[in-house]
Amino acid sequence: MNCSNCGHFNEGGKFCVKCGHKLQEEAAVSQAAAASEYQPQPQPAYAPQQPNQRVCQAKKVSKSFFSYFAEGIKNPTATAQAAGESQFVNALITVILYVLSIPIMLYIGWKLLLIQFVRSMFKLPIISEELAPSDMEDFNTGADLIKATDINSIIHFNFTDFVFKQGIFIFIGLAVIIGATYVAAKFGKVDVSFKEFFSRFGTFLIIPTALLLIGLVLAFLHVEYFSYFMNFGLLSIFLVVPFTIASFKQSGTNGLDRIYSTLIVYVVITIVLTFIANGLGEEAKTIITRMGNSSELNDLF
Repeated sequence: MNCSNCGHFNEGGKFCVKCGHKLQEEAAVSQAAAASEYQPQPQPAYAPQQPNQRVCQAKKVSKSFFSYFAEGIKNPTATAQAAGESQFVNALITVILYVLSIPIMLYIGWKLLLIQFVRSMFKLPIISEELAPSDMEDFNTGADLIKATDINSIIHFNFTDFVFKQGIFIFIGLAVIIGATYVAAKFGKVDVSFKEFFSRFGTFLIIPTALLLIGLVLAFLHVEYFSYFMNFGLLSIFLVVPFTIASFKQSGTNGLDRIYSTLIVYVVITIVLTFIANGLGEEAKTIITRMGNSSELNDLF
């Protein structure tokens, strides 16, 4: 250390060996100067990237729904009775899946349904007695050709138009059924809010929805048995209504008997299904008409 008084370099000690000046003060001054010269550069604050809130919410909802759906298949009655207003979103998703699976299944599997219909017609005694075995063989050959052909592109059968239009139509019909069931429950002196009632109805709808989803997978795989799952899923609505009404306790004894309320809703269901069948029948007529007027399809045969 250099002495500030005489400039002599000292290797250590408290005093300068040449002039006797005290060196500890010099050390303190040097350290203070060094500290003042060294100023750490401010580091930019690291802001961790925030996860997308919508993605997180979607993951949370999907996880909750899959757990709810699996539990509804495993223990349908207990899950439905425990379903309150907090399960309204999950019940709504179930209703949407139920509604959309029907037109999508029909769009994918309408060729198989048409083949099944014609084959059943061939089996009628009046027709089968007049048909030669070769006619059935020709039909089976044509059926295999229809299965392997993308007829949708030939007759311009639009997926969006069919699914969107029929989906809205079916959703309105199911909404009418749910509303009629709720009104019947209220006439039966059931004290419940609509959200809680809807949640329980949607929970009982899980098994019919699961049947429709299985049918949808079979339709994708071109398995003709998909129609059985579709029919079971549609007709199961006749069981959902009484199960939902019976799961609530009546708040009084003067209300409408549950048997009569169920029968009233059955009438509403029959009317709704008739309208839906008529709408699908009109679509079927349109498809058959397009097939008959398609020169490209006629060239296949």
